[in-house]
Amino acid sequence: MWDRPSLLNWIANLLFALSVVVMLYAVLYVVVHLPIFPLREVKVDGQLSHVSREQVKLIVAKHLKGNFFTLDLVKARDAFEKLPWARNVSIRRRWPDKLEVVIEEHQELARWGSIALVNTHGELFHAASGSDLPVFFGPGDGVVEVASQYAQFSKTLKTANLEIASLALTPRRAWQINTRNGIVIELGRVEMDPRLQKFVSVYSNTLVGLNKKITYADLRYPNGFAVRKPT
Repeated sequence: MWDRPSLLNWIANLLFALSVVVMLYAVLYVVVHLPIFPLREVKVDGQLSHVSREQVKLIVAKHLKGNFFTLDLVKARDAFEKLPWARNVSIRRRWPDKLEVVIEEHQELARWGSIALVNTHGELFHAASGSDLPVFFGPGDGVVEVASQYAQFSKTLKTANLEIASLALTPRRAWQINTRNGIVIELGRVEMDPRLQKFVSVYSNTLVGLNKKITYADLRYPNGFAVRKPT
């Protein structure tokens, strides 16, 4: 090998190139980690009703470690997503010293029994809420289904000035509505919307006019429904 100058020159050039790359990497590493690129501002955007300034300050102080270049954006996003009301979080750097955080909050729709809240996407989340919300019940795989039917049932009942206090889906996929004025409505498993529309029409045109309070309506009959008044 020593008697082959071309090979020696090639090896020398390779070693020189490698040393240059290593030196540039070392210089870049030192420059990036110098305390001359601090994050001076964390800007949080979004329609925020529940995420507080104090929560943001706590995350910034506890989880945002490093400077503009070394901050781990994945870990930072994970920290913000642990906020109870945060549904989606996006983070990006803004040169020269800013971090922009956009938080999409959960929009509460109902309670899932006594264990969680349901958002408008039919997703469960765990947070505290003092709002007067309807309560959903159902099997674990029925959250989206219940949330979707709630919107349709509410629209139909609204024409009769009725509001849903609770909505239940049984494991056999039968539906039951409890209204805020104390009516239990059994819908069954099929043709729920036509049945409810028929009940609402009669309720608005006849039952309300009779000035008689009812507590129960069974809509599972093929050609009508049965109602019950208080005993």
